[in-house]
Amino acid sequence: MEFRVDRDDLAEAVAWAARTLPTRSPVPVLGGLLLEAGPGRLGISGFDFEAAARTEIDAETGADGLILVLGRRLLDICRVLPRGQVSCALEGTRFTVEAGGTRFGLSTLPKDEYPALPVPPEPRGTVDAAAFATAVSQVAVAAGRDDTLPVLTGVQLRLSGEEMTLSASDRYRYAVRTLAWKPEVPLDSVVEALLPARRLHEIARSLARSGAVRIGLDPASGGMIGFEGGPMRTAVRLMEGRLPRHGSLFSVSDAAVAEVEREALAEAVRRVAVVAEVNSPVRLDFTGDGEGSVLLRAGYADDVASQRLPAALTGTAEITVAFNPAYLLDALNSFEQPRVRLEMLGPGQRALLSGAEAGDGTGGEAGDEAGGEAGDGTGGEAGGVYRHLLMSVKQLV
Repeated sequence: MEFRVDRDDLAEAVAWAARTLPTRSPVPVLGGLLLEAGPGRLGISGFDFEAAARTEIDAETGADGLILVLGRRLLDICRVLPRGQVSCALEGTRFTVEAGGTRFGLSTLPKDEYPALPVPPEPRGTVDAAAFATAVSQVAVAAGRDDTLPVLTGVQLRLSGEEMTLSASDRYRYAVRTLAWKPEVPLDSVVEALLPARRLHEIARSLARSGAVRIGLDPASGGMIGFEGGPMRTAVRLMEGRLPRHGSLFSVSDAAVAEVEREALAEAVRRVAVVAEVNSPVRLDFTGDGEGSVLLRAGYADDVASQRLPAALTGTAEITVAFNPAYLLDALNSFEQPRVRLEMLGPGQRALLSGAEAGDGTGGEAGDEAGGEAGDGTGGEAGGVYRHLLMSVKQLV
């Protein structure tokens, strides 16, 4: 094997494939990346039984070949190589990497022990890559971190007609985003899948600049879902189970409704939460008197902080709620609109957040979802709907 490639192209390709490498594995070869040199192309693949990634880049190939090298070591080398052309070759059992007078040698791994890469399902349709990355990042903040409850660490993907719905919940919050997608063939029925949230977030972020992402999903294909953007392809093993249905949770009729500047509210939460103890809530007192306002308070005894902001309140003269400050900040920062709308039932009950454009006095009506799942076009999110449900704290500060 012998080839020459551009350093930036090689570094980007190795970084993409290395996302699948396990941090620790009892199988040493799973820490390797498979390099395959062919006429004018270099393919780089990684696999850890839960996910596989492959990409191809242009290369000047002097000799074809297939080798397996330590992936993280190769990634570290690519990061420090000088810019320009990189010459790589297999010399006996050692793989050499040379650029700008700097030369590295890597031992190779037994490629015969490397497992066969899974075949991704055939693409079923496409979605805008940037919109998909935004949607995944919005819902992933609500996914659980407790591996003893694996279902809650996933993102539920639902395909129905020309609509995609992404959702995640850790029991204390529930984020749902809908967006358009284009099926390549009509779907015979609703297709659902549960994917690891952290893995999906990495994939979506990596493909955000690829223009469009093709998605392959077939429940009968061995439990894998495929994503393809440009030369980059990956397949992820699906998780078992599904999230609880959220349709009835998002029905908050007779709620008090408040609108406030999103960034100002987020900054105020960060500010007053400085004096809050671990797991202590931030209290929000909304009043509709005069021009309307919200008073944020945190802390106990003499260690307290407060800040008042303008807010428009309808449906009641006043209401008080309290939230975990980290959860509230996650929710506020996941929106893109300049204002946020809060529909509140009271202490210890659900509060529904949605985006509202500046000067929008309604922010959209947030009723129940048709069929218990699909959104109704609320929230003002360009290209789809995004809503975030938070449980307020019973004990007010």
